Amino acid sequence: MKRSTERILTTHVGSLARPTELLDTMKERENGRPYDAELLDQQIREAVADRVSRQVESGIDIVTDGEMSKVSFLGYVKDRLGGFELDMGPSRMAASWQKEVDDFPEYYEEYFKKYSSTVAPLRRIICKGPISYVGQRLVQTDIENLKAAVAPYDVADVFMPSTGPSGFGRNEHYATHEEYLHAVAEAMREEYLAIVGAGLVLQVDDPFLIDMLSDPTMGREERERAAWVHVEALNHALRGIPAEQIRHHTCYGLNHGPRMNDIPLAEVVPFMLAINAGAHSFEVANPRHYHEWRIWEDVKLPDGKVLIPGLIGHATNYVEHQELIADYIVKYAGLVGRENVIAGADCGFSSRASYAPEVHPTVVWPKFRALADGAALATKQLWP
Repeated sequence: MKRSTERILTTHVGSLARPTELLDTMKERENGRPYDAELLDQQIREAVADRVSRQVESGIDIVTDGEMSKVSFLGYVKDRLGGFELDMGPSRMAASWQKEVDDFPEYYEEYFKKYSSTVAPLRRIICKGPISYVGQRLVQTDIENLKAAVAPYDVADVFMPSTGPSGFGRNEHYATHEEYLHAVAEAMREEYLAIVGAGLVLQVDDPFLIDMLSDPTMGREERERAAWVHVEALNHALRGIPAEQIRHHTCYGLNHGPRMNDIPLAEVVPFMLAINAGAHSFEVANPRHYHEWRIWEDVKLPDGKVLIPGLIGHATNYVEHQELIADYIVKYAGLVGRENVIAGADCGFSSRASYAPEVHPTVVWPKFRALADGAALATKQLWP
């Protein structure tokens, strides 16, 4: 994993809006209707190449594939894990989200209407038998598409997101939740190993950590116990992989809204830093968390770790000003060291394959450019 040794590097969390033509074909596949598999493969390849070129043109140093092949950052695992069946029952919202929706029902009624233009409903899965990894061909295709797309460019680094081993299903096979969680971790490990084995940086997408710590149905001690079990399972999946090849992303899940139920990041940091990752990506541009840079006045960043604060928001169409971005970079650099900061985004810009992502696709690229310009301004201050 490259560090900001000579200048502040830039990156983002991963997902980007898919082209409409790709969404159309993906929609047929996801809804069990006839589709042209060769056309879908071609559309994914072309979309990855286009999104990589746009990241480079916008000044992003550490790039990825935009998750063009995935129906969502989470739902794609239905095609990569054996032992599961689709859960055809009514969808269930995370308890931490449900509290927010219950507090602002009128707002969220309109919100879900507006942002429901996905190619397929988000389906959870049910574990019905021994879990295995069956996505070898799919992950290799993703790797090949990304490597081909970055080949023409001199990028600082390349990462690939993969979901963490939690949050996407329920257990009806294993005797305990912990046994189930470790079985999922062991299966997802195969995907993690494929990514780092290809020379890419692995990003583990893990909003589930904050979900657990935010769950209003549990007491604090119970929430923390669940979070430690989660951390242990994730570290089990990552065992033996050098931390410098791993970045960890956690966030608050819900996007544009009041966000009154977000827990303080200070409650997350001890668990986050216990994960065997060389870099940690988290929300800052979300206005409920602007102030949390102060955490790092009291928390010592462990040696070897890097922070990737989100300095552009994934849920607003404002383009952040480069001078504000530079100010925040300089703040973080003053607290943890300039070489330990990479400028990032709060979350992905289309975590589900959607015709109407919250940030309009044409606005994402100016946001990226603002991030790059802010990093350049900060670099002038930090490397005078």
